Amino acid sequence: MIVKKRILAEVVIVLGLSLGMSALYSIVTLINRATLETPIGQQTATIVPSRDSRAIFDLLYQLLGIASDLVPVALVCFLLWSTAKPHLGRLGIDAKHPVRDGLLGLGLALPIGIAGLGIFLAGRALGIGVGITASNLTEQWWTIPVLLLTAARAAIQEEVIMIGYLFARLGDLGVGRWGTILISATIRGTYHLYQGYGALVANFAMGVVFGWLYTRGTERRVIPFVVTHFAIDAVVFVGAPAAANAWPELFATTPTD
Repeated sequence: MIVKKRILAEVVIVLGLSLGMSALYSIVTLINRATLETPIGQQTATIVPSRDSRAIFDLLYQLLGIASDLVPVALVCFLLWSTAKPHLGRLGIDAKHPVRDGLLGLGLALPIGIAGLGIFLAGRALGIGVGITASNLTEQWWTIPVLLLTAARAAIQEEVIMIGYLFARLGDLGVGRWGTILISATIRGTYHLYQGYGALVANFAMGVVFGWLYTRGTERRVIPFVVTHFAIDAVVFVGAPAAANAWPELFATTPTD
């Protein structure tokens, strides 16, 4: 009982330092958006905002932000490190099948990305989704590298914590397979609420699919989901400006935040 209480406290602390706190911020942000005079469908969220008007400091702030978001990942790696190889096996991380993991991740990216886009467009059409501006960074030599690093940060942070860590620790607490899948997917959907209700549905669904696939076999591997997440975010961050120019009524509106 004492061990389980400590594990539960650990999970609360890890989530409080990372995506659980992001979920709380997103809930407050959604309440804020819903109580504005401007309808949610006419509002905009910027995923990678500029942090300073001077390019060099904007770059430094972006890099510091990416690094700070990866500290909780380092923490869960420390907490679940095993002296036996693979050292991060409980997180579903090893280097046994890099090619297979990469190809599987890329293969998943297309159907997951298309489904997510469909839900996003449905939310926009219903007026319950926020217009998304991927980035308002100025055009610098480092803009695309920073966007790709941000995509990698999101993929690593979310999949290692929400899949690798949370599934291991909830299993230690005796939570069943589908209970774990639904808890993880709910948290995932909630910390995307700042983008509107469509983002909640899309990311909840992605969490359910990822969790189901992760727990299908005895060999749990998180790297394919990191690859999938990175591929989707990289396309969104780099390709969103072209999409916004082609269909401004769907992908971007006049910013209100």
